[in-house]
Amino acid sequence: MSGIFGIVSKKNCTNDLFYGTDYHSHMGTEYGGMAVLGKRFYRSIHDISKSQFKSKFYEEYKGMEGNLGIGVISDRDAQPLIIGSKFGTFAIVSAGLVENTHELAMELIQQGETFGEMSSGGVNAVEVIAKLINQGETLIDGLVKLYDRIKGSASILLMKEDGIYAVRDRFGRTPLVIGESNGDYVIATETCSFLNLGYQIAKYLEPGEIIRLGKDGLKEQLPGRTTNQICSFLWIYTGYPASSYEEINVELVRERCGRFLAKNDNVKADLVAGVPDSGIGHAVGYAMESGIPFRRPLVKYTPGYGRSYTPPAQEMRDLVATMKLIAVKDVIAGNRIVLCEDSIVRGTQLKNYTAKKLWESEAKEVHVRPACPPLMFPCKFALSTRSMDELVARRAIKALEGYNTENVRDYLDDRSEKYRKMVDWIASELEVTTLRYQRIDDMVKAIGLPREKLCLHCWIGE
Repeated sequence: MSGIFGIVSKKNCTNDLFYGTDYHSHMGTEYGGMAVLGKRFYRSIHDISKSQFKSKFYEEYKGMEGNLGIGVISDRDAQPLIIGSKFGTFAIVSAGLVENTHELAMELIQQGETFGEMSSGGVNAVEVIAKLINQGETLIDGLVKLYDRIKGSASILLMKEDGIYAVRDRFGRTPLVIGESNGDYVIATETCSFLNLGYQIAKYLEPGEIIRLGKDGLKEQLPGRTTNQICSFLWIYTGYPASSYEEINVELVRERCGRFLAKNDNVKADLVAGVPDSGIGHAVGYAMESGIPFRRPLVKYTPGYGRSYTPPAQEMRDLVATMKLIAVKDVIAGNRIVLCEDSIVRGTQLKNYTAKKLWESEAKEVHVRPACPPLMFPCKFALSTRSMDELVARRAIKALEGYNTENVRDYLDDRSEKYRKMVDWIASELEVTTLRYQRIDDMVKAIGLPREKLCLHCWIGE
């Protein structure tokens, strides 16, 4: 899932644009980019797969000047793009995943369109989005009809001379939030980008809502929809602890997840720990509920290492997982450890790097407690899990059934015998003492939104 940030300011916006975009660095690992509109368009894009956003843009942003700006931390496509269109020249960024990018691109090529922006050996999804918008009778018409064509999700910031058009995904799977300070406006995926820059939350965009941020303030272009299916994983893993979505803070959700894990557990342990960083909040909640002390047997070496979940290449994920966590043997040796994790996706990092470091440091027992249920389906709305075969739960089912099966209904029921056997297989595969997943109903309660307003596709396929 990418992170996007935009700003409309009465003064030069580039300082706030630079830092606001940088506060989305946890959302992607492939490209960073900024575009500024002043007397002309300025744009810069860099590969950030092996370096930090700040190091690439720190000197460069100082040469940009303007009152409008958009930035992005992208998990796949190089952006922002600057597009010449019948609506005038505009810059555009997007967060989400357009699942049918290739099919749409082939249709556009048959219509005579050409594509100049290529990324990862294919067509840039953001350019496909821009060309579909340009087929509308008006800019707003193009933005509305875009969602009739794409499969997946997309929240968009489109910047032209009259302001920034902010469009939240039609089903609200990715968030957009507006902040305000003395008549200046920002809009972002992550509200944590507001705090140190002095902006206060002014509005959470509704699904499908279109707002124009300009010199004349906020102007609604299209009202939002009542249908909302925001990604649950934002609270469990993807989002930053200081951020809020739908007015619900990430860190508090993680603490509640940990409390539910502890309420449903009876394990005897000497300490509770979280896999840094996204497992920490869950572990704090578990410790508060259970009374078992929270300690840090694993610490993260932050400089230079991003999140091991987001890089697309397994080799890079393994390298980050190997190097970023350092075991504290004096805390570990001889202790029974409850290890809270945000989720178990592939299981390779937990087994080969995290749990292995605890065992090598002479842990007595390792009890793993993920804050969400087993992941069963690849994400269709953001670039996270890529295929069914990657998921450790699916590998378990294949091993138990002897073949790949589409019918996994019994494995979704945490009261069933098949579910128990699946979890036991995964625990054996990961070489941990015990494994107990969060119940989906408890995860939903921890988030605090009605179930129908959450996307739970990764867990139940709906």
